[in-house]
Amino acid sequence: MADLVVLGFSDKEKAEGVLRLAKELHRQELLDLEDAALAWRTMDGKLHVRQTFSTTSTGAASGALWGSLFGLLFLMPVFGAAVGAATGAVAGKLTDIGINDAFVKETASALEPGRAAVFALVRRSTPDRVRDAVRPFNPTVIRTSLTKDREEELVKALQEK
Repeated sequence: MADLVVLGFSDKEKAEGVLRLAKELHRQELLDLEDAALAWRTMDGKLHVRQTFSTTSTGAASGALWGSLFGLLFLMPVFGAAVGAATGAVAGKLTDIGINDAFVKETASALEPGRAAVFALVRRSTPDRVRDAVRPFNPTVIRTSLTKDREEELVKALQEK
């Protein structure tokens, strides 16, 4: 089961830096995210949310593959791929996997102007290495699905200098 962690940052640039860091940690096999999102509030108070995983493109790619396979069976692979891609894209667009969009918007609505948050649904990680890598960005823990003890441990570890 994945754990949800929402970290707050003083600005959008730090939050984007953490998302870039997450990709690097993934390459090093220290962090495996099921889903992630970035939310920020501009100085004029406008709220923005950006999902990092696209269900539409994933659906289109898998639909094209399955469509091609079925198309080969009926000797129309190009038609099958096109129909499969279109069907997959629509299914992907309508599917809400990972972090619930309403939860992201509700939680992000509490951000003060100029601040940002990163939402991460973590499948697995090497906690001590990930915390050490994230600490320089000075995050604050906004919310988690961790047990109370594990959440307190995370807060304490991120506050260490």
